[in-house]
Amino acid sequence: MTTPDSGPGPGGAAADAPEGPERRDRFGRGRRVDALALLSFVALAFWVTARLWLDPRNGVRDNRSDQAQFEWMMAHGARVVTHFAYPFTTDRMNVPDGVNLMANTSVLSVSLPMTPITVFFGPRTSFLLFLTFGMIATAVAWYFLFSRVLVRARGPAWLGATFCAFAPAMVSHANAHPNIVSQFVVPLIIWRTLRLAEPGRWLPNGVLLALVIVWQAFLNLEILLMTAIGLGVIVALFAVGRRDLRQRIRPFLAGLGVAALLAGALLAYPLYVQFFGPGAYQGLSRLIRGYSSDLGSFVAYSRESLAGSARTAVGLAKNPTEENSFFGWPLVILVVALVWWLRRSLLVIGLAVLGLLFTVLSLGREVIFEGRETGVPGLWALLEDLPILHSVVPTRWALAITPIVGLLLALGAERVRTLAVRHPVARPEIRFAALTVFAMALLPLLPTPLPATHLDPVPRFVTSGAWRPYVEGGRSVVTLPLPDTNYAEPLRWAAVTGLDMRLARGYFLGPDDRPHAEERGAALFTAPPRPTSSFFTVIRRTGAVPPITPQARVNAVDDLRFWRAGVVVLAPQKHADTLRRGMTELTGIRPVSTGGVWIWDVRPLTD
Repeated sequence: MTTPDSGPGPGGAAADAPEGPERRDRFGRGRRVDALALLSFVALAFWVTARLWLDPRNGVRDNRSDQAQFEWMMAHGARVVTHFAYPFTTDRMNVPDGVNLMANTSVLSVSLPMTPITVFFGPRTSFLLFLTFGMIATAVAWYFLFSRVLVRARGPAWLGATFCAFAPAMVSHANAHPNIVSQFVVPLIIWRTLRLAEPGRWLPNGVLLALVIVWQAFLNLEILLMTAIGLGVIVALFAVGRRDLRQRIRPFLAGLGVAALLAGALLAYPLYVQFFGPGAYQGLSRLIRGYSSDLGSFVAYSRESLAGSARTAVGLAKNPTEENSFFGWPLVILVVALVWWLRRSLLVIGLAVLGLLFTVLSLGREVIFEGRETGVPGLWALLEDLPILHSVVPTRWALAITPIVGLLLALGAERVRTLAVRHPVARPEIRFAALTVFAMALLPLLPTPLPATHLDPVPRFVTSGAWRPYVEGGRSVVTLPLPDTNYAEPLRWAAVTGLDMRLARGYFLGPDDRPHAEERGAALFTAPPRPTSSFFTVIRRTGAVPPITPQARVNAVDDLRFWRAGVVVLAPQKHADTLRRGMTELTGIRPVSTGGVWIWDVRPLTD
């Protein structure tokens, strides 16, 4: 295998060297370095998630809703295996309409193989393992791509891989986005794409590329899209700029065709369900498509970096989970300097072009600087309404810059290493200068442990199974308030039951199908509001019971019948007394305290 701008890698000339003690010693030394690299990745991943492991009551502080959703998704994967449930949609949430899971983060490529862990140790454990080992696997995959294919030196490869897996953007998404921090398939896609050019192996190489594409598709389609665009830009640049590679175009295109046909065949039905099946939506709302990267954030420090805090990030990101573009001044300067230094490399020029493209796209439809609108239109304004792209959050284009920077760091460190070898007299000075520069840029970005908080315990009413008689005949559980993006605890309850508990409404992406909706068909982060769900949302937000009219009581009965409700459940929480009073006055049913919750048996109303 050859790198784009170098000679033979580990499988080239070195492979022809005679066997001997020197080579065996070098091989053994390389294995020890690999082992140390793996240990460092494990240590960093457990450092980031330490507070979640040390106390089983803890959850992610800054994104409890997404943790609840992913625990539910892990339980769904287990249910597919244990109950042969249909994988692409579900009737276990948002009764009676259900949820299109292909249009959500169903993570089937991870939840299915993790079924034994989910069943025997619970969805919280499987979520935490997914999050932690996703970071480890991502670092390992980048390390082996860099050290075996693109860079060939283990030290620089370790530097680049560590950044790819533990950069500020990745640690930010570790706030309950395990599907995004788990990018271990991306290096495999890159590796298999490079192998397409091998003569005589277009068929097996195309098949292998298709399989890793399908694997990533069931992990995160957004990352797959960005990977495809990035690879497309780089491959096109090499096709134009390297005449010596043109003889490999035929096997490359043949293998690419095989990959496209096979991946398309395997994904045709799931993608049909995603875009045209029940519960499909037509892109994100315009509000979410306005989540862009602040131009000032590129030189700032994220709150989970050693040099950062909530103060350094305030106003520069929509929330702690989307700090995609926080690199800091020193690293930005270093990256620019590396691009200039290595500008003779076509790969480096391609990475620079790609990084600039992703930066511009991440700025959204209008450039924002330090929280202020500049009036300067962004490239995204021309693209955001296109099919597929209308489902992308623009700030996440900045997330795709992280592996670009990681590879540039590895290439730069490798060039320093080469200089040190060529100039033995100046070797100490070269190494000291390089170490100082890299340390100044990267030490401030070292990750800190994720903030954690005690999660509300799952009520005994749920864990004991006392809810089961109320939902016989396909009835659902209605919680107060009804679950949405701000209150997703009921999804954790359902996950603990293996999704035997069916929920009214939920936290998911679904279409806004209201007749007079401003963006009809665009995605909402729950089901379209109904009078009773809105009634309890007001109570949760204000702590006051809205006026209860005869029409409100009629609406409540209609909504409970629509949700096929068997029981209404209120767990301890802020404004619980007001929520209880509101439900009692709406229905005229006196609640009962049992299993740590208040319940209303509404079967007489919904029969």
